[in-house]
Amino acid sequence: MTGPRRILLFQTAFPGDVVLLLPLAEALRRTFPRAHIAAVTIPAAAELLANHPAVDEIIRYDKRGSQRGIAGANALARTLRQKRFDTALIPHRSIRSAALCARAGIPKRIGFSTSAGRLFLTVTVRYDPSMHEIRRNLSLAGPLGISEEGLPLPSLYPSASDVAAVDALLKGWRGLRGTGGEWVAVAPGSIWNTKRWPHDRFAQVVRQLASRGLAVVLIGGTSDEDLCRQIAQGTEADDVLNAAGRLSLLQSAELIRRCTVLVSNDSAPMHLGVAMRVPVVAIFGATVPRFGFAPAGTADTVIEREGLSCRPCGIHGGKVCPVGTFECMLSIEAGRVTAEVLAVRQRLQKG
Repeated sequence: MTGPRRILLFQTAFPGDVVLLLPLAEALRRTFPRAHIAAVTIPAAAELLANHPAVDEIIRYDKRGSQRGIAGANALARTLRQKRFDTALIPHRSIRSAALCARAGIPKRIGFSTSAGRLFLTVTVRYDPSMHEIRRNLSLAGPLGISEEGLPLPSLYPSASDVAAVDALLKGWRGLRGTGGEWVAVAPGSIWNTKRWPHDRFAQVVRQLASRGLAVVLIGGTSDEDLCRQIAQGTEADDVLNAAGRLSLLQSAELIRRCTVLVSNDSAPMHLGVAMRVPVVAIFGATVPRFGFAPAGTADTVIEREGLSCRPCGIHGGKVCPVGTFECMLSIEAGRVTAEVLAVRQRLQKG
């Protein structure tokens, strides 16, 4: 066997970032089919790698919880050293990520030229801000002789038990009747307030879709339960299912798969929709698509307020609007989002 035998992918950012890593894992699997491929990720994102044919091993790193601090980092480094990886690809640009791989004795460590830990890398790859994040991640495989064309999409693999959990949730839901089984998924949450379109606008969209005979499922984690409850209560529509906090990430992906369109902020569910090949209508406020994190599907669209001098205000968003107007989001009306959802649906019907 030529090439690397034991490959480590190190990505301990958010769940959406882990989804965008998957095309790199798949490229490595195609090129080195006999290699052992492992991934280090935070516990919240680890589930997304389950059942994936390109990933042999998932290593959880609870860097903000049980493994926080120097002791936790040292323990992880010892674990990685014992596993005897020969190559690490490190898209996460923190000094901790690169230093951990160096401490683990991994001889080939590939990361971006902009990494805070580039002194701990053995090979650096230019970080191209004009690329989509999927393409940027794939560029890390260049030093291994891998050259991928186009913009391959990630894939997720919900298990049979995930499918059964969604079946159980949907059983008896009124939205299953009278709509021909056609639903729209709405994911209104984000950990960043400035990336979150106002909940009353989401409620308006839900009402407008319901008036056209479309059922809606609200997608989110436990932190989104109150938000989704507010939206559901504000719609006065019967055909709304609030699934927030009731499903895991892969189960949420399976639920999204059954929908016609997904409406989402610039957040993890957007990438789940892409991975499940469901057209996404993404609402961008504080951030912009040119950062490289826009939905990558051919049927996906982005709704944004262009021409604002204050935008973007940060690569991740923030807690409050820095200029106090929140115009990037407040200037996007519900009717515009509803119209785009209906337009996507019409294009799908035309084939």
